[in-house]
Formats: sequence, C-alpha cells, structure tokens
Amino acid sequence: MKTAEFREIIYSNYEKAGRDFPWRKNRKPWGILVSEFMLQQTQTQRVISYWERWMDLWPTPAALHSASMEDVLREWSGLGYNRRGRFIKECAAAIVEKHNGKVPDTPEKLLPLPGIGPYTAGAIACFAYNYPSVFIETNIRAAILHFYFQDAKGITDKEIFPVLEKVLDTENPREWYYALMDYGAGLKKITVNPSRRSAHYKQQSKFEGSFRQLRGKVIRTLVSEGPGSFEEIEKRTGIGEDLYKVLGVLEEELMVAEKAGIYGIRE
Repeated sequence: MKTAEFREIIYSNYEKAGRDFPWRKNRKPWGILVSEFMLQQTQTQRVISYWERWMDLWPTPAALHSASMEDVLREWSGLGYNRRGRFIKECAAAIVEKHNGKVPDTPEKLLPLPGIGPYTAGAIACFAYNYPSVFIETNIRAAILHFYFQDAKGITDKEIFPVLEKVLDTENPREWYYALMDYGAGLKKITVNPSRRSAHYKQQSKFEGSFRQLRGKVIRTLVSEGPGSFEEIEKRTGIGEDLYKVLGVLEEELMVAEKAGIYGIRE
C-alpha cells in the first residue's frame, strides 16, 4: 500500500470517528505525562475521571512532588498496578529537581525518568511537544498489522517499526498518532483483533484471585485504614498465608515499609 493512500484512510476515519479525551484538549506536557502513566494497562474510559481529579489536585509536577505517598496511592486506588502511582510521584520529583519543573521535550530526555519506557517516552514527546518520535502500542500495532501484514502471523515489532517510520506524518505527528490509534481501536470492534497475529501478543491474566489483586488489597487497607501489624492487616484483608509473600514483595518494590512490626506506606 502506498503511504499517501494509507494516510488518507487513517485521517478520513479520524475526521468521522476520532475519539475525544480531556488530555487531547489540554495539551500541557504535565497533563500528557499523567495520562500516559494512567493509560498503561488500563482502559481509556476508566482513566478519564481519575485524570480529571488528579489534574485538579496536582496540576504541576511540583504539586505532586509535595504530596504524601499515602495520598498519591489513595487517589490511585482503582486504577491497578499501584507501582505506577509510586513511579509517577518519583517522576514528578525528578522533573522538579533535575529539570526545573518542566517536563522534558524529547524521548532521550524522558527515558531516564522513573517509570518511563520507550513507548511512554515517545508518546509524551509526541503528544506534548508534537515531536516526530516513532513508538508503538496495541492500537498502533493493530492498524499496521491490518494493512501491511494481512496474512502473516508472528510479526515482531522490529518488523513493524520500519513501516511506522515510513508512514509517519512528520509535519503533524501528534494528530497522526491520534488518528492511527483511533483506527486501531475501532478495528477491534468490527473484526478479530489483528494484534493476535503479533509475536508479542499475550492474553491478560484474570485479575480475580490473582496475586495482583492481593497486593491491591494490602495497599488499599494501608491507605484507607493506616499502618498495622501483620495480624491487623490479615484481619482487614482476609488474606491468609499469602500475606507474608505479598508484604515481602511490596517491601522489595519500596511500596511498603516495616518498622517494629508495623507495616505502612513507604515515603
């Protein structure tokens, strides 16, 4: 397929069925960064109310840096993967202390920040500063697989990246990626998800009864009811022997700290 033809299809769909999110209207770099942290492994519609509340509470990196970790995790509760809550606070601290409170404007500068990987660095630079970065996520992958790898299976992202570089609208990368992501999201509603033909495709494990769910229970009880002993936390959460392992992992991840037998959120 010719690049011009592909772009025409993607942009035409965007004009008719482009999605509307608050972080697309408010293009302040800090708001973009917060949205990208929240959107990692979380459905977009669930993120909207959290993002709006966070931007009211902590509209700048300095504001979040000044907040307590307990408050941060309390407001994060319900989004899942609580480590992202810790990372975003650490990220705010790094922005304040190393970048004078300004979100860096290139992937290279963003990548060293806590909790930021290649995709997030590229996405923040693109959506906040219209930087022509090349990055991939599930909806982008779906769109490229649908048009350029129609009958192939086991396609790697390494094979997809040259296509993304070729079709990138370098004059307006922000709108281009919005359009590409929206096309990919729409595809999943009308056909078998093309991403299943990716070499990187994995079905998400069930949350109910998972170790991730147990960790979430412990974090929620510590931010809502305060620190407690092992026995108190066991009673609050109803977690049995697995509580030893859960607390151990949370301590290793610097989410929880223990002092004199009392466990609490680590600052």
